[in-house]
Amino acid sequence: MTEAEQETASPVPVSVPGSTVPPWRDGLPVTVLAPDYQRILGMLEDRRSAGRGPAKAKEITVELGLGTTPAKVEGVRSKARRLAERGWLLQETSGMFSAGRRPVAAPDGGCAGGS
Repeated sequence: MTEAEQETASPVPVSVPGSTVPPWRDGLPVTVLAPDYQRILGMLEDRRSAGRGPAKAKEITVELGLGTTPAKVEGVRSKARRLAERGWLLQETSGMFSAGRRPVAAPDGGCAGGS
């Protein structure tokens, strides 16, 4: 591949531990998220598929097998909030999280979801 071809080639999104969470948009694969975020999202999607409702951060932490120490619960809560802020999850006013996606406003004032 020439240098010009490399510059115009679209990069393949890959998860990088510690990377930022991109705003959700239609067609964006879950693999762009770091593994911890993928696990939270997957657990809540499994929960929804099983007909169970939203979960609090402590429930998510337990279901992921991380225990119930305050540090683990707060870490999961922080990650779940970040996923919700970026449209990957839904957060209720009660502080519970559920699977579901919604487009979020892009920094330019447009909608990142394209709808």
